[in-house]
Amino acid sequence: MAGAADSLDDQVRAADPDRWLSSRFVGDVQARADLIALYAFEAELLTIPTRVTQPLLAEMRYAWWREQMDGVFSGVARKGHPVLEALTDMVGRRGLDRAAFDALIEAHIDRVHGEQHDLNAFYVRPMQTAVQILAGHGHEDAVADAANVWGLIQVGRVEEAGAFRSEANRALRRLPSEAFPAVAHAALKPDMPEPVKRVKLTWATLRGQI
Repeated sequence: MAGAADSLDDQVRAADPDRWLSSRFVGDVQARADLIALYAFEAELLTIPTRVTQPLLAEMRYAWWREQMDGVFSGVARKGHPVLEALTDMVGRRGLDRAAFDALIEAHIDRVHGEQHDLNAFYVRPMQTAVQILAGHGHEDAVADAANVWGLIQVGRVEEAGAFRSEANRALRRLPSEAFPAVAHAALKPDMPEPVKRVKLTWATLRGQI
């Protein structure tokens, strides 16, 4: 199990370094592993268009992941697939809802066919799911604005994201401290060097603000 967990950790570190850095602030080992399982699932979806050039082929791969959600949410993982095995264990233990996972897959399908980013499916609901992993249900509204800030930054709308930051920080006052690592990466900008990102994340975590 440790080897599989390390493999997923390495996968997320390579594919999603900002959220990987944020996950280092999760003190509970199991909670961190569960968060990494979620991020590894997202990383798998994100890399599909880099592996195939035709939208139809990409859609077929996304359809495969959609089918795998049946097993994930019935507690029957696809054996030998580390991401699906970890995801199945995690969603059962944390009592997560399937809707956010299906919405993310559908948003990826839309993207390969030229549709715009669905910020809610790509960024808001995954961050809310991450918060559920770390602090349970009931805190989703507290992170919605922060997730929008993160999403806007990711699609290059940095100035627009800045306009929402104060409102997001007000809402984050309601968030339990143990859940903040699911949000902390919204304090970062893509062009920051990693040492600066580490300092920024530490400061954001101490303050509970992005």
